[in-house]
Amino acid sequence: MKKAYESLSVAINALREEGYTCDFNLREKGLKNNKRGTLHEPQDLRVITYYRFEGKTNPGDSSVLYVIEAANGEKGLLVDAYGAYSGQISQEMLDKLKMDKH
Repeated sequence: MKKAYESLSVAINALREEGYTCDFNLREKGLKNNKRGTLHEPQDLRVITYYRFEGKTNPGDSSVLYVIEAANGEKGLLVDAYGAYSGQISQEMLDKLKMDKH
């Protein structure tokens, strides 16, 4: 069963304690770990789960937290404004971030 977190910051802190310590950033053709300088193509990524957070006072503050593992063993998080990534990345990466919404 997927854990529930009361806020984005609580989720990030808890997941970092579980070993998801890399901060991934979206790039046109994949995700980059800026600290290590590694770029991961979509086929080298596994999205474990995701969490959606709605802004309490402003619905425009909605975000998604992706929990990701890379083929090289890097484990980390990607934070994105809900739906903001569309059009800015490759279709392959977009498909990778589409999770089953059940």
